[in-house]
Amino acid sequence: MRSPTLSAGPDDTGREDRVSDVVAAVIAGARRRAVRDGDARIDTAHLLHGLLESDPDVRDVFPGGSPQVIRLLGYLVQRAIGYGLRWSGSVEDSGAARSAGSGMAGWSPAAAAALDAAVRRAASRGASRVDGLDLLAALVQDRECRAMEVLRRAGVAVAPLVTALDGAI
Repeated sequence: MRSPTLSAGPDDTGREDRVSDVVAAVIAGARRRAVRDGDARIDTAHLLHGLLESDPDVRDVFPGGSPQVIRLLGYLVQRAIGYGLRWSGSVEDSGAARSAGSGMAGWSPAAAAALDAAVRRAASRGASRVDGLDLLAALVQDRECRAMEVLRRAGVAVAPLVTALDGAI
């Protein structure tokens, strides 16, 4: 049963036909994680966590390989008990979200903007559906989002990641 505060997602916004099965699973996992953590909205860190858990292509694109992915997952798992507690009760907002102006109920403005950017990226490469690399690329475009904070805390060199993602188009 869906939480009433997190009922919106791709299926509620006409985007369900625009995401791959993997990204649909990422979103479902992000929704469950948000509910479990007591968050009112899916944010970009929830999406990053789901991507790392669900998509081998996303895991493979990290220049630091498996050790870096494991470290990232360690930071994300600590969210509910550690560093992410300062996010509790706050709405993730960022420069990309402010400029996008897209609103999706149950999503942080930054997460909604990331999904919109992923749809545009997929279309630019001629794909009809967003894949995990599209969503990851959208997350790393927004330097102020929570996913980027996690990447920085885990010591991910973002420039090589962006280069790898650009090569994946």
